[in-house]
Amino acid sequence: MSQIDRANAEAVRRILSGDPVLVDVVPAGDAIPALKDGRKILHAGPPIGWDRMCGPMRGAVQGIAVFEGWARDLEDAAGKADQGAFAFHPNHAFGAVGPMTGMTTLSQPLLVVENRAFGNRAYCAINEGLGKVMRFGGNDAEVLTRLAWLRDQLGPALGLALRDMGGIPLKTLVARGLTMGDEMHQRNVACSSLLLRLLAPALARTTTDTADLARCLDFIGRNDQFFLNVAMAMGKAMTDPARGIAASSIVTAMCRNGTDFGIRVAGTGDQWFTAPVEMPVGMYFPGYSEADANPDMGDSAIVETIGLGGFAMGAAPAVVGFIGAGTASDAANFTRAMAEITLGPNPEWTIPAMDYAGVPTGIDIRRVVESGIAPTINTGIAHRKPGVGQVGAGTVKAPLKCFEDALEAFAAGMGIT
Repeated sequence: MSQIDRANAEAVRRILSGDPVLVDVVPAGDAIPALKDGRKILHAGPPIGWDRMCGPMRGAVQGIAVFEGWARDLEDAAGKADQGAFAFHPNHAFGAVGPMTGMTTLSQPLLVVENRAFGNRAYCAINEGLGKVMRFGGNDAEVLTRLAWLRDQLGPALGLALRDMGGIPLKTLVARGLTMGDEMHQRNVACSSLLLRLLAPALARTTTDTADLARCLDFIGRNDQFFLNVAMAMGKAMTDPARGIAASSIVTAMCRNGTDFGIRVAGTGDQWFTAPVEMPVGMYFPGYSEADANPDMGDSAIVETIGLGGFAMGAAPAVVGFIGAGTASDAANFTRAMAEITLGPNPEWTIPAMDYAGVPTGIDIRRVVESGIAPTINTGIAHRKPGVGQVGAGTVKAPLKCFEDALEAFAAGMGIT
């Protein structure tokens, strides 16, 4: 076995042996103390400045600046951003992830997933629901009011409930969700329901006001995508222990900011390899079309790095029609294709309709470049203008250039010419 093979086996072992548990919900400033120092805004994707941000990303920055009290209104926020008043950093630089625009600032409540096998933690904001929301660039009074409720009521209530019950193990929950038709990116109906079933008794024990309890339960129950953000924090918690494994060519992060797509590789540490992000292909809500769409964005591709999302579409034939990726019978073909660029199946996360095959896990940059098969990512589609929100859902391919550049750097580091 070569040095690379041994390193990759160790990277995959760490990913597969992770023990992610949803343990708490806390203010971002407590989870990530660096957020208390200055006006820091964490965003999805690789590093980017205000000057290169897309429309929905700018809209979210404006909205979160008003939400945090750093600007009087959206216009003032844009002016301050243009003058350099805010410090922008990727979520991944602070152990966090965020869907679509991925805004993370000090007062937002963050889901906390602890990988008990390795002792590391990862964070993600609470899912806001569908429609006009900040993760899709929404920034009006309705959006900010909802964020305030998440901060002041739902977040603290979830934190109390999770601490009361000692956390929720996630691997078995995901395993059940796969057998019930979820792929954990665009379809989270089963896992959101399973999570609510576990949370409800603890929420009832720890929430003293019945009206507050009813609103919390109703919000989670009506939000089919509630589990997505949990899955994202889980993905980050599972992949981080593989970072920095010398000689490993396994991908530890994939993400996009609406302008660039970026990946990280275990053997090259925290170095980003980027390329222009591609446009998603999919289905649009009534009244919208490709002309309205923004290029892809979000940290949610972290779930594909652990074998879910587009890699697990064989488990979720219902999602194929929703994202415009073909017919239900095509779902398994996506999973088979992703098996060509990964090191092996996950024996704990299996797909009944594919004879209980494990989801393909461990993206190898060598296999991507050699085969020319790019990772398939399930995604939402945001309007290209700020303030509008989601206009559809679909799939997007990771640009091959990221993997080609990563392989060149990896080879150079290994002394391979």
